[in-house]
Amino acid sequence: MSAGKWIGGILGFMSGGALGALAGVALGALFDYGLKAVNKDEDRRASGFAGGDDAWEQARRRQYYEGQRNSFLFSLLVLASYIIKADGKVMHSEMEFVRRFLRMNFGEAAVEQGNAILLKLFDEQKRMDASRPGAFKETIRQSCVQIAANMDYSQRLQLLNFLAMLAQADGSVPQGEIDALKEVARFLGMSDSEVDSMLKLSGGTLDDAYAVLGIKPDATDDEVRRAYRALALKHHPDRVAALGEDIRRAAEKKFQEINEAKERIYKARGM
Repeated sequence: MSAGKWIGGILGFMSGGALGALAGVALGALFDYGLKAVNKDEDRRASGFAGGDDAWEQARRRQYYEGQRNSFLFSLLVLASYIIKADGKVMHSEMEFVRRFLRMNFGEAAVEQGNAILLKLFDEQKRMDASRPGAFKETIRQSCVQIAANMDYSQRLQLLNFLAMLAQADGSVPQGEIDALKEVARFLGMSDSEVDSMLKLSGGTLDDAYAVLGIKPDATDDEVRRAYRALALKHHPDRVAALGEDIRRAAEKKFQEINEAKERIYKARGM
C-alpha cells in the first residue's frame, strides 16, 4: 500500500472528518502517482525511451483502478471502526479479523497501516462523542452518503458483507451491532433485509436458506426462483472485478454461499 494514499487519507480525516478522509485518499493517490510519474520520466530520459499514448492510457487505467481499490479500503476501515465499537468495546477477535482480511486482500504492509488508522479512528470517535454525543454516528452517515455517491451498489454490498462478517467474528452478534449494521446499510442506500440475509449466510438450516434469499418459507416456487436470480445478479463477483482479483475471490465465496442456500431450498422442494 503506497504511503501517499494512507497519509492523505488519515490527514484528511483528522482535518476534515471522514468525508475529508475520502478526499484525502484521492489526494494521496495523486501524490503517489506524481512520484511514480517523475521516477518513470527520469528512467525514460536515462534510457532514451519516450513511451507513447498506449503506455500512458494503460498507466491511467491502472491509476483509476488503484484509486477505486484504495477508496474501498479506507471506506472499509472507517465503517469497521463504527461496527467494532457498536457494543462499547473493542474485541480482540474483531481486530484480528480485520488484520487477516487486510493481509489476505491487500498485503502485509496494509496490516500495520490499517491497524494504525483504526486506532486513530477509535480515538477520534471517543473525542467527538465526548464533546457531542452521536457526533461520530453523524460523521459515519455523511461518509456513507459520500461512499454511495461514488461507489456502485455491488461494491457497497461487498463493504456491507465485510462488516457483517466482522460483527460475527467473536461468535455472537449483539443487538447493538445488528442495529449499527442496519444503520450503515440504510446510510449506504441499502435495506435492512440485506443485513438479515448476510447474517444468515453461514447458517445451515432451511430457515437460514430462506432468510438468505430474503423470502418466507411459504413463498411459491416462482418467487424462490425470482429471489435467487435477483440476489445472484446483485452479488455476482464480476461486479467487483475493478477492486482487484483478491476482492473478487472474497465475493466468490459469498456467491457460493448464496448458491448453497438456493440448493437447500430447491432440494427440499424437489425443484
